[in-house]
Amino acid sequence: MRKMTIGTVQLSCVENPNHNLAKTIEAIRETSSKGANVVCLQELFRSLYFCDEEKRENFSLAEDIVNGETTLTLRALAKELEVVIIASLFEKRTVGVYHNTTIVIDVDGTILGKYRKSHIPDDPGFYEKYYFTPADENYQAFETRFGKVGVLICWDQWYPEPARITALKGAEVIFYPTAIGWDMEVTNEQINEEEYNAWQTIQRSHAIANGVYVVAVNRVGQEAATNFWGGSFISNPFGTILYQGTHDEEEVQVTEIDLDAIEYYRQTWPFLRDRRIETYHGVTKRLLDND
Repeated sequence: MRKMTIGTVQLSCVENPNHNLAKTIEAIRETSSKGANVVCLQELFRSLYFCDEEKRENFSLAEDIVNGETTLTLRALAKELEVVIIASLFEKRTVGVYHNTTIVIDVDGTILGKYRKSHIPDDPGFYEKYYFTPADENYQAFETRFGKVGVLICWDQWYPEPARITALKGAEVIFYPTAIGWDMEVTNEQINEEEYNAWQTIQRSHAIANGVYVVAVNRVGQEAATNFWGGSFISNPFGTILYQGTHDEEEVQVTEIDLDAIEYYRQTWPFLRDRRIETYHGVTKRLLDND
């Protein structure tokens, strides 16, 4: 059986980027010591979630994702530990063009590729359109030593199309680095529970519809007006939760999955076989009139 042992790193962040990086490195080492061979970090793990306000000074947090300090540090760590690292960074592509980007680093320290966030939110407390240019590449899957993985980022997780395309490109596991939480002014527990359940349910649906494993890694802690809800989880291709994180604790977890089992799941529910691709042209339109 082809096994992938996934390390999920759910942490809180502080204002000092170097502190966050050092804590994350320690967490990666912990997952490796527990047997992880693929480690996924939360969205924008090196800083506080700065998109809660539109502030020009925050652009100074952006880095070169090839030769920047964070990338070089993680490449060396991946090679040392012989693990795959999936790392979400604030990318400075050029002057005036910035992206929310995740890189995939293989066990020898090489960068297999990058995925730039495609769906960019603009809501109270999440003013990402001020900072991030949407991706101009298509969705991708990356062949690591331990299996083929796809990466999507946070707001992407609400849309079925990116998950479908990523699966069609061969991804066996889709990773979602995430930064999402509750508005601290909302104290209604039922509303908060419904929001979290919706977030998890839509991603479990992607796992079921595409016959893939889904891994969502979120941050925890209170920042500005947001209480990041943690709740990182791993779902198998039938939507069964294999790991469920807490809402308020830092957690470094290792979970083993069986990639060969994907064949069983897809044979049982052959959704990819029964797709009527000739009928889907309307999905590329914003709205449709009845024919």
